[in-house]
Amino acid sequence: MIKFRCASAYPENSETRYELHHGVIVEMAKPRGEHSDLTGFLIEELLMTIREAAKRGIWTIPRESIVKPINDKSGYEPDIIILNQENITREPRWKSESIIENASSVKLIVEVVSTNWRDDYYDKFRDYVELCSSRRVEMGIPEYWMVDYAALGGRKFIGNPKQATIFVYELIDGEYQIREFRGNKSNPRNK
Repeated sequence: MIKFRCASAYPENSETRYELHHGVIVEMAKPRGEHSDLTGFLIEELLMTIREAAKRGIWTIPRESIVKPINDKSGYEPDIIILNQENITREPRWKSESIIENASSVKLIVEVVSTNWRDDYYDKFRDYVELCSSRRVEMGIPEYWMVDYAALGGRKFIGNPKQATIFVYELIDGEYQIREFRGNKSNPRNK
């Protein structure tokens, strides 16, 4: 089993993306066209929202980053992350390694679901909401979106028949409130 501190430098000078999943280094498949187009569209929309909120330069979307959960067995490179630059000084490894360890540095993480959907629905969600917290959900990231545009997830998540779904998890008063969007419909629910 490989620990995060060893995996964060693996391999040196590589153009290939890797993540650490439960102590195992996993080579990440290059996103396909539709996935990349959707991610680019979401970044454009988020940048407009940041400008409208007068947070330009305060909330930023880096090209790359690695999110390290509290366990030392995983590390993920989200499809999109919005960082709060007012808190980034608390990140000891940001300048040298682009590593985020504190939930207060994150405004939003977006994962666009791909064929490895179990990673997004199970592992990443669990680790993102626990990010840097010894008290499970209470100190997680403020907002996490899971965008399953191709209806790849399990039926227990996206329905039967499977439907493209966007899940928005928002931390409110120490609990995640969940909103689901399918087609033109919103289905708020609490978990």
